[in-house]
Amino acid sequence: MALLMAPSARAADKAIPAAADPLTATIHMEDAERFARLYAATGGKPTAAQLQQAYIDPGSYAVSVFTPDRILDAAHLAAVVARNPASYDHAIKQCLPQVRRYDADLRAIYLALHGLLPDQKLPQIYVLFGANTSGGTAGPMAQVLGMEVLCDTTAETPKAFRSTLRRFFAHETFHTFQHDPSGRGKAPLLADVLTEGAADFIALLATGEVPEPDRATWAAQRQAALWTQFGKDMVTTGPAANRLDPNLAGQARRRWVSNYQTAPEGWPYEVGYWIGMQIWQCYYDRAVDKHQAIRDIIDWNDPELILRRSGYDGKSCPA
Repeated sequence: MALLMAPSARAADKAIPAAADPLTATIHMEDAERFARLYAATGGKPTAAQLQQAYIDPGSYAVSVFTPDRILDAAHLAAVVARNPASYDHAIKQCLPQVRRYDADLRAIYLALHGLLPDQKLPQIYVLFGANTSGGTAGPMAQVLGMEVLCDTTAETPKAFRSTLRRFFAHETFHTFQHDPSGRGKAPLLADVLTEGAADFIALLATGEVPEPDRATWAAQRQAALWTQFGKDMVTTGPAANRLDPNLAGQARRRWVSNYQTAPEGWPYEVGYWIGMQIWQCYYDRAVDKHQAIRDIIDWNDPELILRRSGYDGKSCPA
């Protein structure tokens, strides 16, 4: 769940894939299936050397995208797998067999995205196994989904897992369309939630489903209080405050984003996604030209201007 990354040195050695056709798009499962075979062959205890030789080195472009900040390296991945065998067992046995059924969902969502944004090229979709830290990220012409995280967080039923995949098909794809806003430094926390909230808002339009409905219900019941806290944290993470106390700024940021498994006690993870989605919903609702509003959601640079134009203030969207 991240903004489009520049290719790593390792990724640069792999060919960037061609754009996907929404009518024929399929989910690339080769990396995940290769990991599953290695996991079975080693009794669920692959070594770093085995992971390097049989999983990372022959991996697709997607593995090279996922490695620098998520897999890190073979030694780290081996240690994580050894600590969390139940997570990988569950994902391999319960979720991986389901994935192939959802090519039709991917095509439907890609047709919706193509309708919303006809000038944007659609990335290829890959599933693989990472180090239990990320459900997905985006690279040039690729969105990459981490099976052990997606399966662990929302796979109580096949229906729930399908809903999660559908959201990620839209959310991570939208990240491949985005750029890093030039005005991020003025309001970095606001820029973070607008970036992620934009992807969730487009996912809502493309799938017809509210992303993370339990989180949305929790946040809606506390909307005013959350907005008050967010306002304080925008100050704490601002450029002046960040120079004075970067640790405090980092803690404030992680209250809202980048906190999978480390959210504040009693909070769902990444509530900032919901805050950002509310801002964009208000922006879209107030726009006379809805098509221009969608283009604005991709191409914006001033986070404070977007917030002002949205009119969002921790309550329902203004008329």
